[in-house]
Amino acid sequence: MTEIGLFDAMYSARALRRLKPDPVHQAVITKILDAAIRAPSGGNAQNWIFIVVRDEAQRRRLGAVYRKASDEVAEIYAARGRPAHLTDAQYQRLMAGGSYLWDHMGDAPVLLVPCLRKRDMPPRDTLPDAVAARYDAHLAHQERIRGSSIYPAIQNIILACRALGLGTLITTNHILYEHDVRAVLSLPDDVFTFALMPIGYPLGKYGPLARRPVSEVAFADRWGEGWPG
Repeated sequence: MTEIGLFDAMYSARALRRLKPDPVHQAVITKILDAAIRAPSGGNAQNWIFIVVRDEAQRRRLGAVYRKASDEVAEIYAARGRPAHLTDAQYQRLMAGGSYLWDHMGDAPVLLVPCLRKRDMPPRDTLPDAVAARYDAHLAHQERIRGSSIYPAIQNIILACRALGLGTLITTNHILYEHDVRAVLSLPDDVFTFALMPIGYPLGKYGPLARRPVSEVAFADRWGEGWPG
């Protein structure tokens, strides 16, 4: 394997949906997971759990749930239409890639399911009055930011896969049927999934990535003030 630089990885780690059936060695998966846990987490709680699914029957079960959820998501894509920054050809390639994954999720040699164990708020009566008075706001805040403790780890997984010659991407359609996924994986009540990541050696090629320019997505100091870069 030829080592690549961090920025090379970030600029070329495409969402690779077409994967070879070749097995991925356990030591390689462990290396990817070890990269994942180097990410930050809220309060350094490290309350992540990573479920590595290699058993074929389990992969097929997850693939069936993903297919069911993706049938609904496909209708949303169709109703939403093409994003303005994509050409018709680019959009058709995107949808074709998504359709392939919807049909073949269970074929990937590894399905990685990043999860979080939920951290409960302290009881209201244990908090100072000023904080207790805003208890509902803190509950809503905690719910909104929960993903910040797992998505950095997921990005590390994407970059580690790129560095190791593997393909992957982040998908979330299955969460529409989280109760089905929970049953397949035997998850305890306080653990929730945040992504479903097929991992394998890619049939396609890495990057380069096409993105909207920074000038279109960054402001200086306040909304509407163009970034000068």
